[in-house]
Amino acid sequence: QVRLVESGGGSVQPGGSLRLSCEASGFALEHHGIGWFRQAPGKEREFVASIGWADGSTFYGDSVKGRFTISRDNAKNTVFLQMNSLKPEDTAVYYCAAAVGVSSWRDDYSYWGQGTQVTVSS
Repeated sequence: QVRLVESGGGSVQPGGSLRLSCEASGFALEHHGIGWFRQAPGKEREFVASIGWADGSTFYGDSVKGRFTISRDNAKNTVFLQMNSLKPEDTAVYYCAAAVGVSSWRDDYSYWGQGTQVTVSS
């Protein structure tokens, strides 16, 4: 059974930091990439970052480059999203997802977690 479980969301002031985690199980991670997407109320689901499990290659959406960092812990089957210099416009539900290979396209992702809320507000 494929499972992706996010954690680490919460509320933070502008300029603050949060680290999200995504624990994956039930599939062969070495053939997949793990991506983070986010969706704010009334908006489309947006690509944030992705990482190739086999080679660790990373990709970022333009709105988060230089502020967010995606990484993985092979031993724990976990992907992290370190979010620094957070802005109110980063407020959204953040989802992790798995695709065969590495992609920034939402439709390439077959498996999704339940999401975790991130709120940036003073």
